[in-house]
Amino acid sequence: MAARRKSASRKYGEAATKSVKRAMHERKTGTLKSGKGRHPKVKSREQAIAIGLSEAREAGAKVPRKRTTKKSSAKKASTRRSTAKKSGRKSASR
Repeated sequence: MAARRKSASRKYGEAATKSVKRAMHERKTGTLKSGKGRHPKVKSREQAIAIGLSEAREAGAKVPRKRTTKKSSAKKASTRRSTAKKSGRKSASR
């Protein structure tokens, strides 16, 4: 059997893994809540993972930055272009 190759660097640190594992366990037992105070219990798997990663980030664990969507910036640019075209048409007709 060939030995598994390690990637150049791990994306998530061990502390982040432990934090997510703990959050998932709490979700399974029904004790994970979505915030402080009177907040509903977490039922979705994705939300439990997000809570675990956010807690790991606060603790200073190695966690990649949150993803930013390029759609929103492209959408803003296209709306700017379309509004500029429209305003250009109005001034040319007068």
